[in-house]
Amino acid sequence: MQYRTLGRTGVQVSSLALGAMNFGRIGRTTQDEATALVDAALEAGINLIDTADMYSDGESEEMVGKAIAGRRDDIVLATKAGMPMGDERNRRGSSRRWLVTELDDSLRRLGVDHVDLYQIHRWDPSTSDEETLSALTDLQRAGKIRHFGSSTFPAYRIVQAQWAAREHHLSRYVTEQPGYSILQRGIETHVLPVTEEYGLGVLVWSPLASGWLTGAIREGRPVTTSRSTFMPQRFDTAAPANRARLDAVEQLAAVADEAGLTMIQLALGFVTAHPAVTSALIGPRTPDHLRAQLAAADTVLPADVLDAIDAVVAPGTDLAAHEKFDTPPALLDPSLRRR
Repeated sequence: MQYRTLGRTGVQVSSLALGAMNFGRIGRTTQDEATALVDAALEAGINLIDTADMYSDGESEEMVGKAIAGRRDDIVLATKAGMPMGDERNRRGSSRRWLVTELDDSLRRLGVDHVDLYQIHRWDPSTSDEETLSALTDLQRAGKIRHFGSSTFPAYRIVQAQWAAREHHLSRYVTEQPGYSILQRGIETHVLPVTEEYGLGVLVWSPLASGWLTGAIREGRPVTTSRSTFMPQRFDTAAPANRARLDAVEQLAAVADEAGLTMIQLALGFVTAHPAVTSALIGPRTPDHLRAQLAAADTVLPADVLDAIDAVVAPGTDLAAHEKFDTPPALLDPSLRRR
């Protein structure tokens, strides 16, 4: 396992991190299964575990808490807040009112007195940067969080938050958690240059592109990934965007074969090769998934393999741009523009 410094925090984290989104109802994972995954990940050298309040409505945090009981000090523990937690309109977002309440709920579910990294799950356009950063700074000074970061923020919002922290003399975001894979390279255009400029740690999610890069999705085979059951539109191979992905996967499979690598090693080795990336979040649902992903822990792709990947999917290109989560709200909601 490789280890890297998380931005400018001085904290050393593994280049692969355990994402716990599949713990609980989403991944149909029991507590014993979740604990076994945590055990195996820690034994392999992973020291960063990432979850969120909204994963299975808090069940993921509860499972992580039970799995790490008695060994909290050996783990860099990260969670997130901001996505809806129920129908009540103020149980979401990044207002001081909600973050103070929800952090206490997360700490209770996790069974800990602090988290090492608290992340704002999505940019909240209804809340000012000053409001959010001042709340996070106070929670940091209270000892409930060590550091805080953002997740899936557009590049311009990352910059704006850095300037707001400086202007109001507040602590700043020290990490960003964007989606990144061979098939979704858009963040190379703006987000990653910005994180490098401001010295942010980068924890990338979906490096296997929701299963597209595991080797299980190939031409002429039925789609068997578990995500196809609740996100079928992402795996409908008749859709033009998915045809483009499938064509790319077939070419990438040839690149992997030529290099003597599995598709998973190619995919994880690619994202961790970028100098701006600190860790790739893997989200195994079974021990077999975890073993296949851990096999990529020390994968270093040579220049010719990286060049071959660039020839399949050009740098800065998203093959499924419509699945991005950092689109400015006014582009999605007509009521926010010219209405």
